[in-house]
Amino acid sequence: MSVYTTGLLWVGGAAVAAAVLAYLIRKYGPEEGRAANNEAAGQVFTIVGGLHAVLIAFVLISLFDTVNNADSAAYKEADGLVAATWAADALSPGTGEEVRRLSRDYARTVVDEEWPKMAAHDKVETDGWSQLDRIRRVVSDAPATDEWQVDRKKEAANQLWQVYQARQTRLEAADGGVSAVVWFVLVIGSVLTIGLPLLFGGPLMRTHVLIVATLAATITLLLYATYQLQNPYGGGAEIGPHAFQSALERFG
Repeated sequence: MSVYTTGLLWVGGAAVAAAVLAYLIRKYGPEEGRAANNEAAGQVFTIVGGLHAVLIAFVLISLFDTVNNADSAAYKEADGLVAATWAADALSPGTGEEVRRLSRDYARTVVDEEWPKMAAHDKVETDGWSQLDRIRRVVSDAPATDEWQVDRKKEAANQLWQVYQARQTRLEAADGGVSAVVWFVLVIGSVLTIGLPLLFGGPLMRTHVLIVATLAATITLLLYATYQLQNPYGGGAEIGPHAFQSALERFG
């Protein structure tokens, strides 16, 4: 089932459930004093709803930034790996070929082993770090006989440092997400925000039911978006290993 179909089912189900609850309360609940509750309940709803909206907005903006940073880090990591390989080609044929082979192995490790684990939100345990360290040692031990090779050696080392940093950012994004405490606050706040309008009164039942259903659908939609975006490499975000696949093509 696609993420959009699942989302429609969740949003539609929440709207129907809230509408049914509002209808039952209006039909079988006491009418006395209901209209008088509008002012008091409305003031409380303004505070609760406003705070809850700010919290959801903050969480969603943070998740959007995490997804963008994870995508940028993946391309920075892959591009740095390619740049380091090209710089190593200028040192010596043996060094260039060894760095290219190790870089190709590292990119395959990221695509074949690390990415499925990140998508499943599992702990990433591969030889990635040790593979990068082997590339670093090959570059560090390579002889540089003239100024050009010295510059290329420095360039390869700098690019590898960029790869290290981007890899750390990528793995941190995979280990992140929304904590259990934040989810607890989001869910309880959503229940309170939807529950307060049930205390409102008015002359038309269908209008009240429609308002409650719309509010429930909107909040559920935001919660579903939060759930889908908490893992940049899976769910609705689903950043793929395209950067490393492109790097493998450039390695040959």
